[in-house]
Amino acid sequence: MASQTNMPIKKDSIKIINVAVAVIHYNNQYLLGFRDASQHQGNRYEFVGGKIEHNETAKQALIREVAEETGMDINSNIAVKLGRLHHDYGDKQVCLQVYRIEITELQYEQYRNQSHGLEGQALTWVDKSKLLAGDYNLPAANKTILDWLRLPAQLAITYPLAYFSSPQPMAAWLTYHKEHLAEEAWVYVRIKAAGLEGSADTTAQLLHLRADVQAIVPYHPDSNRANCQLLKTKNATMNRQIVARHLTHRQLLQWRSSTEKGKVSNGTISSSLPLIVSCHNADSIDAANQLAGARLQQQLSPVIAIFLSPVLFTQTHPDVTPLGWEAWSELAELADMPVIGLGGLSPARKEQAMLHGGIAVAGIRQFFK
Repeated sequence: MASQTNMPIKKDSIKIINVAVAVIHYNNQYLLGFRDASQHQGNRYEFVGGKIEHNETAKQALIREVAEETGMDINSNIAVKLGRLHHDYGDKQVCLQVYRIEITELQYEQYRNQSHGLEGQALTWVDKSKLLAGDYNLPAANKTILDWLRLPAQLAITYPLAYFSSPQPMAAWLTYHKEHLAEEAWVYVRIKAAGLEGSADTTAQLLHLRADVQAIVPYHPDSNRANCQLLKTKNATMNRQIVARHLTHRQLLQWRSSTEKGKVSNGTISSSLPLIVSCHNADSIDAANQLAGARLQQQLSPVIAIFLSPVLFTQTHPDVTPLGWEAWSELAELADMPVIGLGGLSPARKEQAMLHGGIAVAGIRQFFK
């Protein structure tokens, strides 16, 4: 007979508490409540929200909780899913289902001077820059939410090096992207050069020339080492410009395969920076959710978004059948992190992406000046 200590835990006996979290904002002003010292995680600020009842959807709970706590009616406002955060406390599990809700100017003017909620809790509107800078003490679980809020509404992806037929393709690549990136753009720097060192050096040159942009760079097992060597000769500003690493669909599935076979630990993706992952179907989204959960549990930098593609037909991959908005929306709902639309899109499609469960759009041709 198996000993008590070796018996598996019955997952169905662990209570899962689903909580709806409303990240309410008007432009760059965000609404926070303040937890009383007597409460769990007391003396901290928090986003509005509460427990999802058994007969409610997450969005229904958002509407009810916001009305009960503040009196604000958000029934007609668009709730954009940011993601889900899972926390295991042993005897219970908590799932925070987080939505971003932009209110109207009329709503903001009506509630901007409301210092206390209907339950007596203090309320305050804070500037996004100060919120992201950590000026407000939030529960630890909210750090990932702040990482999600840093994401822009659109991202540019650089042309591959092969696009430039110049005798000096690297120089042509650098000149084009220096001149055509929008101001303060987020850009996924995907050069596809032969060597990591050459790509890193060209990336460094671009960031030096465009100190206003934020860069996502490809993940490589040696990328941390390569960048450390590179940044020894570069300034600290450039270091801050690299905000995330990109994990390909193939790398993601290789990670999951290795962990399932027990070959490596969940921390093998050894990036000290947040990750953005490419997904194409439900299976890869499931893998991304597993990776995000593993990194959260080990207190590593989070998976802050996925590129979900292709939404529409794209010249980059003309032989791939696009998902279409309906199927894309169904897949986006499965993700535990923000979803970025990719494939045949333009910046003008960002509102359409939001209506279908995304938070941003990305692309190449139509995302440069």
